[in-house]
Amino acid sequence: MTELGLARVLHVLGVVLWIGGVAMVTTVILPAVKRLATAEERVALFEKIEHRFAWQARVTTLITGLSGFYLIHALQLWDRFGIPAYWWMHAMVLVWVLFTMMLFVLEPLVLRRLFLKHAAKHPKRVFAIMQRMHWVLLTLSLVTVAGAVAGSHGWLWL
Repeated sequence: MTELGLARVLHVLGVVLWIGGVAMVTTVILPAVKRLATAEERVALFEKIEHRFAWQARVTTLITGLSGFYLIHALQLWDRFGIPAYWWMHAMVLVWVLFTMMLFVLEPLVLRRLFLKHAAKHPKRVFAIMQRMHWVLLTLSLVTVAGAVAGSHGWLWL
């Protein structure tokens, strides 16, 4: 296997684990946690699950970003960022930057404290906001994945 082949494999595996995990959290875990009896149970369970998934998301986000930038550089694809038909290249970078900021900066330094503080007082509101945020991120991610797969196989919409 060539270096490019390995980079592609790592990139796709990273995306599958990362966005697949986001889909699982958004469509299964958050709705299940929301149905627990007490606010304390909700917060405790979400904290346990989030703590374990955060490390998987951080690692797969790094693998995806590093392999993606390697592929752009090795294949000399920088000019695509100036062509509107390759909008999905911008979308991939945007989604990666959003998640990287969330996972490495906002969540550990700001959001975790805010979550714990507000979840104790207003658990329904906090979980509703979290669910909406996850749906927005998942939708943006899936549109990006669909655009990247279609675009990389010659289906350019513009």
